[in-house]
Amino acid sequence: MIRPSPRVRDRRSGRAPVRALVLGVTILTAATLVACGGGEATEEEAGAAVAVRTEVVAVSDFTESVSAIGEVTPRIGHVAAIGAPAPTRVTSVLVTSGDRVSMGANLVDLESSVFASAAKGARATAEAARQNADRARRLVDAGILPRRDLEAATAALAAADADLVVAERNVELGMVRAPFDGVITRVTAVVGAAVDVGDVLVEIADPSAVDILFAVPANDAARIRVGAVVQVRSDEGDSAVAGRGTVAEVGGVVDAVTRSVAVRVRVVTALRPLRIGEMLSGDITVATIRAALVVPVEALVPDGDGFKVFVVDSADVAHAQAVTVGARHAGVARLLGGVAAGDRVVTYGAYGMDDGARVTAPKP
Repeated sequence: MIRPSPRVRDRRSGRAPVRALVLGVTILTAATLVACGGGEATEEEAGAAVAVRTEVVAVSDFTESVSAIGEVTPRIGHVAAIGAPAPTRVTSVLVTSGDRVSMGANLVDLESSVFASAAKGARATAEAARQNADRARRLVDAGILPRRDLEAATAALAAADADLVVAERNVELGMVRAPFDGVITRVTAVVGAAVDVGDVLVEIADPSAVDILFAVPANDAARIRVGAVVQVRSDEGDSAVAGRGTVAEVGGVVDAVTRSVAVRVRVVTALRPLRIGEMLSGDITVATIRAALVVPVEALVPDGDGFKVFVVDSADVAHAQAVTVGARHAGVARLLGGVAAGDRVVTYGAYGMDDGARVTAPKP
């Protein structure tokens, strides 16, 4: 009896041969990969395109500036420190720091009895001096007294009259009043406290006449000139512009503690009221460079001790390029080297990008 071969038995039993099964699986796997998009594996190896925004390196005028922090201060000649006219005592304080007052408003009351008593004595002295001068004039005209006695009596009368003016003025100053419309910036008067001549009781400033006093490093201050334009900001954001001013004075002394120079800026236009004591930022113009290469600051990527940008070629591939940054101003950076005018650089999306990455972006 002839036995069927193993292949025949397998065929009869409905089972595929082992070798045929393995080969079929291999072919199926390859076909599946092709059907599922073998082309995508190739694109993956090349790297997916990164969505970015780009800008063209432009040639334009660039304003170089020095940034500093400053304090709003009263303008010279528009601030007053009011003190006691004579030794006395404070009886009442009617204002506090920050109050707005009108010219002539009562600020501090002083004990007036001493002023009234002094004025009474000054009037008596002046009257006696006047009588003495009249008597001396008659006696000189009669030839009884020498003329020098009349001159002495006349001088004594003038001195007495001057003292009377001061005494009567002190009576008026027994009530400390505002010399102009303004804001109270400091109050040192204390009810019941004794005060002497020259002791400051209250300070007042005109809020409509203010300057900004910037503290600038000495090296930068040497580049600042009177009349330079200053952009004033409420904070570090360019959108918070508070006004515009010009440099009125550059200090000639370096502060021993901060090692800075005071730069006084006269406010020309203010987009909102500036309050005395408020801290502001400022960009002080020191130079204007013609035909400078500029890019948005957003395009700069830190690279060690310097910066780099990503330049996009005609095939939309981004290449890292080291650049030399000259200065920054208002969100724009001036480049001294590394790129050329017309180069397309990545702005949004530059951080974390790899050299040679493919990008997709609308043309600037």
